[in-house]
Amino acid sequence: MLQHLPAADRHHAAPAPWLSSYFLFSFADYHDRHNVHFGPLRVFNDDHVAPQNGFPQHPHSEMEIVTLVLDGEVTHEDTLGNRTAITAGEVQRMTAGTGVAHSEMNRQEKPLHLYQLWFLPAQRGLAPSYEQKELNFLSGNSNELVPLVTGQKVLEDVVYMNSNSTVYWANLGAGKEIDFKTFPIRLVFIYVKEGSLVVNGVALGPNDQARIGDENAVRIIAEKDAQFILIDLPASEANY
Repeated sequence: MLQHLPAADRHHAAPAPWLSSYFLFSFADYHDRHNVHFGPLRVFNDDHVAPQNGFPQHPHSEMEIVTLVLDGEVTHEDTLGNRTAITAGEVQRMTAGTGVAHSEMNRQEKPLHLYQLWFLPAQRGLAPSYEQKELNFLSGNSNELVPLVTGQKVLEDVVYMNSNSTVYWANLGAGKEIDFKTFPIRLVFIYVKEGSLVVNGVALGPNDQARIGDENAVRIIAEKDAQFILIDLPASEANY
Protein backbone atom coordinates (compact mmCIF):
# COMPACT_ATOMS: atom_id res chain seq x y z
CA MET A 1 0.00 0.00 0.00
CA LEU A 2 1.44 3.35 -1.06
CA GLN A 3 -0.04 6.72 -0.15
CA HIS A 4 1.17 9.56 -2.37
CA LEU A 5 1.06 13.04 -0.81
CA PRO A 6 1.90 15.79 -3.31
CA ALA A 7 3.93 18.83 -2.29
CA ALA A 8 0.81 21.00 -2.18
CA ASP A 9 -0.56 18.87 0.69
CA ARG A 10 2.17 20.05 3.05
CA HIS A 11 1.17 22.63 5.64
CA HIS A 12 3.03 25.90 5.08
CA ALA A 13 3.81 28.03 8.13
CA ALA A 14 5.49 31.41 8.32
CA PRO A 15 5.08 32.38 12.00
CA ALA A 16 7.87 34.96 11.74
CA PRO A 17 9.31 37.00 8.83
CA TRP A 18 12.55 35.01 9.04
CA LEU A 19 11.01 31.52 8.87
CA SER A 20 9.31 29.58 6.08
CA SER A 21 8.50 26.04 7.11
CA TYR A 22 6.60 23.12 5.63
CA PHE A 23 5.13 20.68 8.14
CA LEU A 24 4.65 17.12 6.91
CA PHE A 25 2.89 16.15 10.16
CA SER A 26 0.79 17.96 12.75
CA PHE A 27 2.98 20.54 14.47
CA ALA A 28 2.58 23.80 16.40
CA ASP A 29 -0.69 25.45 15.31
CA TYR A 30 -1.34 22.85 12.59
CA HIS A 31 -3.32 19.84 13.76
CA ASP A 32 -4.84 17.12 11.62
CA ARG A 33 -5.89 14.09 13.66
CA HIS A 34 -5.35 11.94 10.57
CA ASN A 35 -1.77 13.18 10.16
CA VAL A 36 -0.07 13.04 13.54
CA HIS A 37 2.70 10.51 12.93
CA PHE A 38 3.84 7.67 10.71
CA GLY A 39 5.13 4.92 12.94
CA PRO A 40 7.53 6.63 15.37
CA LEU A 41 8.18 9.49 12.92
CA ARG A 42 6.36 12.28 14.74
CA VAL A 43 7.70 15.44 13.07
CA PHE A 44 9.24 16.21 9.69
CA ASN A 45 9.74 19.93 9.11
CA ASP A 46 11.32 21.38 5.97
CA ASP A 47 12.69 24.71 7.26
CA HIS A 48 14.12 27.78 5.52
CA VAL A 49 15.66 30.30 7.94
CA ALA A 50 16.71 33.82 6.91
CA PRO A 51 20.23 35.11 7.71
CA GLN A 52 20.96 36.30 11.25
CA ASN A 53 17.83 34.72 12.69
CA GLY A 54 16.68 31.46 14.18
CA PHE A 55 15.05 29.59 17.03
CA PRO A 56 15.89 30.94 20.51
CA GLN A 57 16.36 28.55 23.40
CA HIS A 58 13.40 26.22 23.95
CA PRO A 59 12.91 22.93 25.83
CA HIS A 60 12.34 19.35 24.68
CA SER A 61 11.81 16.02 26.40
CA GLU A 62 11.26 12.36 25.45
CA MET A 63 12.04 12.78 21.76
CA GLU A 64 14.87 11.82 19.39
CA ILE A 65 15.58 14.96 17.31
CA VAL A 66 17.54 14.64 14.04
CA THR A 67 18.71 17.63 12.01
CA LEU A 68 20.03 17.38 8.42
CA VAL A 69 21.57 20.58 7.07
CA LEU A 70 21.05 20.91 3.31
CA ASP A 71 22.37 24.42 2.73
CA GLY A 72 23.98 26.98 5.01
CA GLU A 73 24.99 26.54 8.64
CA VAL A 74 23.15 26.29 11.94
CA THR A 75 24.69 27.26 15.27
CA HIS A 76 23.47 24.94 18.03
CA GLU A 77 23.73 25.67 21.77
CA ASP A 78 22.21 23.55 24.52
CA THR A 79 22.00 23.15 28.26
CA LEU A 80 24.36 20.16 28.05
CA GLY A 81 27.16 22.60 27.23
CA ASN A 82 27.36 21.90 23.49
CA ARG A 83 28.02 24.83 21.17
CA THR A 84 28.55 23.64 17.61
CA ALA A 85 28.19 24.71 13.99
CA ILE A 86 26.42 22.20 11.74
CA THR A 87 27.15 22.72 8.06
CA ALA A 88 25.67 21.28 4.85
CA GLY A 89 26.25 17.54 4.69
CA GLU A 90 26.40 17.16 8.47
CA VAL A 91 23.92 15.27 10.63
CA GLN A 92 23.01 16.00 14.24
CA ARG A 93 21.08 13.91 16.77
CA MET A 94 19.88 15.11 20.14
CA THR A 95 18.27 12.75 22.62
CA ALA A 96 15.99 15.01 24.64
CA GLY A 97 15.29 12.28 27.18
CA THR A 98 14.44 13.62 30.63
CA GLY A 99 14.81 17.20 29.41
CA VAL A 100 17.11 19.57 27.54
CA ALA A 101 16.85 23.08 26.08
CA HIS A 102 18.62 24.31 22.97
CA SER A 103 18.75 27.11 20.42
CA GLU A 104 19.26 26.86 16.65
CA MET A 105 20.44 30.02 14.93
CA ASN A 106 21.50 31.00 11.43
CA ARG A 107 24.47 33.29 12.18
CA GLN A 108 25.48 33.45 8.52
CA GLU A 109 24.73 35.95 5.74
CA LYS A 110 23.01 33.35 3.57
CA PRO A 111 19.74 31.44 4.05
CA LEU A 112 19.70 28.16 5.93
CA HIS A 113 17.82 25.10 4.68
CA LEU A 114 17.38 22.09 6.92
CA TYR A 115 15.18 19.11 7.61
CA GLN A 116 14.30 18.42 11.22
CA LEU A 117 12.85 15.04 12.17
CA TRP A 118 11.49 13.95 15.55
CA PHE A 119 11.12 10.29 16.48
CA LEU A 120 9.19 8.85 19.40
CA PRO A 121 11.88 7.09 21.45
CA ALA A 122 12.17 3.36 21.95
CA GLN A 123 12.92 3.99 25.61
CA ARG A 124 11.79 6.82 27.85
CA GLY A 125 13.68 8.37 30.75
CA LEU A 126 17.08 8.44 29.06
CA ALA A 127 19.73 10.98 30.00
CA PRO A 128 19.92 13.75 27.36
CA SER A 129 22.77 13.32 24.88
CA TYR A 130 24.15 14.74 21.65
CA GLU A 131 25.96 13.50 18.54
CA GLN A 132 27.09 15.18 15.31
CA LYS A 133 28.84 13.70 12.29
CA GLU A 134 30.08 14.87 8.90
CA LEU A 135 28.65 12.38 6.40
CA ASN A 136 28.92 14.46 3.20
CA PHE A 137 25.66 12.95 2.01
CA LEU A 138 24.81 15.67 -0.52
CA SER A 139 27.73 15.09 -2.89
CA GLY A 140 27.70 13.12 -6.13
CA ASN A 141 25.42 10.45 -7.56
CA SER A 142 26.05 7.48 -5.29
CA ASN A 143 23.04 5.64 -6.75
CA GLU A 144 22.52 3.89 -3.43
CA LEU A 145 20.87 4.45 -0.09
CA VAL A 146 23.40 5.91 2.34
CA PRO A 147 22.51 5.42 6.02
CA LEU A 148 22.75 8.60 8.10
CA VAL A 149 21.03 7.87 11.40
CA THR A 150 19.94 4.56 12.91
CA GLY A 151 18.91 2.68 16.01
CA GLN A 152 19.62 -0.61 14.25
CA LYS A 153 23.10 -1.44 15.48
CA VAL A 154 24.08 -3.57 12.48
CA LEU A 155 24.95 -0.34 10.62
CA GLU A 156 28.30 1.38 11.22
CA ASP A 157 29.72 4.90 10.74
CA VAL A 158 26.35 6.54 11.22
CA VAL A 159 24.74 8.67 13.90
CA TYR A 160 22.99 6.55 16.53
CA MET A 161 19.47 7.26 17.83
CA ASN A 162 17.13 5.64 20.32
CA SER A 163 14.61 4.42 17.73
CA ASN A 164 14.20 1.19 15.79
CA SER A 165 14.42 3.22 12.57
CA THR A 166 16.99 4.20 9.94
CA VAL A 167 17.26 7.41 7.96
CA TYR A 168 18.82 7.03 4.49
CA TRP A 169 19.79 9.56 1.84
CA ALA A 170 20.14 8.91 -1.89
CA ASN A 171 21.54 10.86 -4.83
CA LEU A 172 20.10 8.86 -7.71
CA GLY A 173 21.05 9.53 -11.32
CA ALA A 174 18.46 9.60 -14.10
CA GLY A 175 17.60 6.08 -15.24
CA LYS A 176 19.13 4.44 -12.17
CA GLU A 177 17.09 2.40 -9.71
CA ILE A 178 17.19 1.16 -6.14
CA ASP A 179 15.38 -1.87 -4.74
CA PHE A 180 14.78 -1.58 -1.01
CA LYS A 181 13.79 -4.76 0.78
CA THR A 182 11.23 -4.26 3.52
CA PHE A 183 8.60 -6.32 5.38
CA PRO A 184 4.88 -5.97 6.12
CA ILE A 185 5.84 -5.24 9.75
CA ARG A 186 7.84 -2.18 8.60
CA LEU A 187 6.93 1.18 7.09
CA VAL A 188 8.82 3.22 4.49
CA PHE A 189 8.66 7.00 4.21
CA ILE A 190 10.10 8.86 1.19
CA TYR A 191 10.43 12.62 0.72
CA VAL A 192 11.86 14.01 -2.52
CA LYS A 193 14.16 17.03 -2.28
CA GLU A 194 14.61 17.46 -6.02
CA GLY A 195 14.23 15.59 -9.28
CA SER A 196 11.58 12.99 -10.04
CA LEU A 197 11.07 9.38 -9.04
CA VAL A 198 8.78 6.48 -9.79
CA VAL A 199 8.19 4.53 -6.57
CA ASN A 200 6.38 1.20 -7.00
CA GLY A 201 4.85 2.61 -10.16
CA VAL A 202 3.79 5.97 -8.66
CA ALA A 203 5.40 9.21 -9.91
CA LEU A 204 6.83 11.59 -7.29
CA GLY A 205 8.11 15.10 -7.93
CA PRO A 206 9.98 17.63 -5.78
CA ASN A 207 8.68 17.80 -2.19
CA ASP A 208 6.26 14.92 -2.73
CA GLN A 209 5.94 12.17 -0.12
CA ALA A 210 5.30 8.45 -0.29
CA ARG A 211 4.11 6.60 2.81
CA ILE A 212 4.35 2.87 2.28
CA GLY A 213 3.18 -0.04 4.41
CA ASP A 214 2.42 -3.75 4.13
CA GLU A 215 4.97 -4.34 1.36
CA ASN A 216 7.94 -6.67 0.86
CA ALA A 217 9.92 -4.43 -1.49
CA VAL A 218 10.11 -0.85 -2.72
CA ARG A 219 11.43 -0.16 -6.22
CA ILE A 220 12.66 3.40 -6.80
CA ILE A 221 13.53 4.62 -10.31
CA ALA A 222 14.85 8.11 -11.06
CA GLU A 223 13.25 9.73 -14.10
CA LYS A 224 15.51 12.75 -13.56
CA ASP A 225 18.53 13.14 -11.30
CA ALA A 226 17.02 13.04 -7.82
CA GLN A 227 17.87 13.58 -4.18
CA PHE A 228 15.59 12.07 -1.58
CA ILE A 229 15.34 10.83 1.97
CA LEU A 230 14.04 7.35 2.82
CA ILE A 231 13.15 6.34 6.36
CA ASP A 232 12.69 2.73 7.41
CA LEU A 233 10.31 2.53 10.40
CA PRO A 234 8.56 -0.06 12.57
CA ALA A 235 4.83 -0.34 11.98
CA SER A 236 3.93 -1.46 15.50
CA GLU A 237 4.28 0.75 18.58
CA ALA A 238 5.63 -2.27 20.47
CA ASN A 239 8.69 -2.15 18.15
CA TYR A 240 9.39 1.60 18.27
